Amino acid sequence: MLLADVRTAAPGDATAISRLLAEAIRDGYGEALGEIRVGRLVSDHCALPRIRAEIEIPGGAPAWLGWLVAADTDGTVVGAVSGGVPVDAEGEIYALCVTPDRQREGVGTALLEAATGRMRAHGAAYQRITLPVEQAPALPFFTHHGFGTLTPVRLGRTL
Repeated sequence: MLLADVRTAAPGDATAISRLLAEAIRDGYGEALGEIRVGRLVSDHCALPRIRAEIEIPGGAPAWLGWLVAADTDGTVVGAVSGGVPVDAEGEIYALCVTPDRQREGVGTALLEAATGRMRAHGAAYQRITLPVEQAPALPFFTHHGFGTLTPVRLGRTL
């Protein structure tokens, strides 16, 4: 299937975002973090009320620029990203996930580019992400996109 667009998340996308993010955490970090820590991450970051509330924040603020989703032409959400500019000129990717059957098709790249555009529009000249573990499954994706290692779990790049 072709990717139709990357757009601002709507309230109806909350369930899909919650499921995608929980699946990404469980699949990507279950073995490294163990069941209890993964359960806490999913509980803290993927709770449907939290995702709904984050989508509903009107217009966001530089520290929170909201959720973006990637959708197929049939409207199915296949990826999501959230981010903000919590520190002057420094963007932060808070989450980026793509459904497993759509990875390596450019969905993650499209999401990262869209989030980066939002961050630049809010003055970001640098971008960072913190991964849950060293050697995270997403590490090759981010290094491919120019992120360098700041600490074993923190990556950054100049925009």
